[in-house]
Amino acid sequence: MEYFVEKGSVVRKIWGKSDIILFVFAGASAEFALNRAVDWLYFTGKLPSDPLGRLFSTVGYARKIVFSSMNSALQTIDHIHSIHEGVERRRKDTIPEWAYRDVLYMLIYYSQAAFELLERNMNPEEKEDLFQVFIRVGHRMGLEKLPDNYTEWVISRQYHLEHDLEKSDYTLDLFKQYRKHLRAFRYKALIEAQKLVVPTEVKIMLGFRKFNWMRPLVSLYQFSKKINIDWMVKELLLPSAYKDRIKALDIYEG
Repeated sequence: MEYFVEKGSVVRKIWGKSDIILFVFAGASAEFALNRAVDWLYFTGKLPSDPLGRLFSTVGYARKIVFSSMNSALQTIDHIHSIHEGVERRRKDTIPEWAYRDVLYMLIYYSQAAFELLERNMNPEEKEDLFQVFIRVGHRMGLEKLPDNYTEWVISRQYHLEHDLEKSDYTLDLFKQYRKHLRAFRYKALIEAQKLVVPTEVKIMLGFRKFNWMRPLVSLYQFSKKINIDWMVKELLLPSAYKDRIKALDIYEG
């Protein structure tokens, strides 16, 4: 069977581990709040009303692409595209192409950042593999002006950080919604997790302080994985209502 992402790919390793996925979306939730196109998700109301539900919905789509056959993955991408087209028809406007690119770029960047935080540094071949997987998603969605390789992407990504982010009322409201749904302790943990993976530009715009009490705990968490008590940490950081959905994020391949 032909897969969209071949077995053995580092992308499967990233998207088959719940702890890495949670850090991917911790970082993305911070940066997306600064995106100049975030008003599109306010138009549907889904992100501010249920940010955690939106997280798991997005994870679901990403994993269908990563772990499915080629045909099934392409159908999933087409479905995602059709959903966005429906939103455009309702709003009678067009989502900017740069906004689609920015989301792809976030998936690439935070997949690498989270993997390197919790596992190890990626080699050049793995970085290129990661890039090619998500850039193929972009091509399937009909996006143009996408970089051809990881090196070009690094340059394009930097341009995005310098031109497509702004702190707005949507930014402030989204963080209020994160706090509302996570409560005080888990919200503080989210902020500390975000500090570990977001780029300097995002830290500055969000006013993050340099001190991070979570960084020393990363090594402790890595040890907890070796003695199989890492599930306690995950349940501590996310509401109990999501316990089963968090466990289901782990996919073990032989």
